[in-house]
Amino acid sequence: MTLREKTAAFIDSPRFSNFIIGVIVFNAVILGLETSKPLMAAVGPFIRTLDLICLCIFVVEIVLKFFAHHFRFFKSGWNIFDFVIVGIALVPAAQSMSVLRALRILRVLRIISATPSLRRVVEGFLRALPGMGSVFILMSLIFYIGAVMATKLFGNSFPDWFGTLGASGYSLFQIMTLESWSMGIVRPVMEVYEYAWAFFVPFIMVTTFAVVNLLVGLIVNSMSETASEESNAATDTYRDEVLARLEAIEKRLPK
Repeated sequence: MTLREKTAAFIDSPRFSNFIIGVIVFNAVILGLETSKPLMAAVGPFIRTLDLICLCIFVVEIVLKFFAHHFRFFKSGWNIFDFVIVGIALVPAAQSMSVLRALRILRVLRIISATPSLRRVVEGFLRALPGMGSVFILMSLIFYIGAVMATKLFGNSFPDWFGTLGASGYSLFQIMTLESWSMGIVRPVMEVYEYAWAFFVPFIMVTTFAVVNLLVGLIVNSMSETASEESNAATDTYRDEVLARLEAIEKRLPK
């Protein structure tokens, strides 16, 4: 076995994966502690040293992966994700680049690429995006129609909520989320417009209970498909291994 093969086996081992997950979680705690001014005043240099050690471990991990897989490293979207996240952390964070210092917390997202179950969730979500795009277009049309109607119906009496198209859209979004929609918006409107419920109730039924659940259904279905494909791939791999072993045994048998 060559050094490259040994390195690949090492970084793909469960022990190494669990170690990286532990470092990511530890680094997340360290980055959270950096937000405490009293703690940083007391042990700031020590916390920053721990953060630097975590970053060095991540850099070493990337180097080992690149050495083991060479340019095949960039064929994996998750490897590219890890490379970008670690690369952002390596950019010097001067006072004029405070945003980059804040972006260091993105390193916590590496736990997604290091955990297969979380990867399946994200992959399922990404697979659902094309279908979700159609649903978002449908919801945008519903919101636009609803905002125009609400502005014309209630804008004169309630300019803060429905005076403009933007204000109506925001108010309808609040109603869709069911956040203080009844006592906060709808009932005051109904005190002036008795039959306003005939507009708001169908809007809630269509957006909150139909379209939103459709989005959830698309995501769940995509996650199920992703898990099924991974299961089939694992079954195919196991079958190929069994067939290879049977062929090896057959060759050893006397003819």
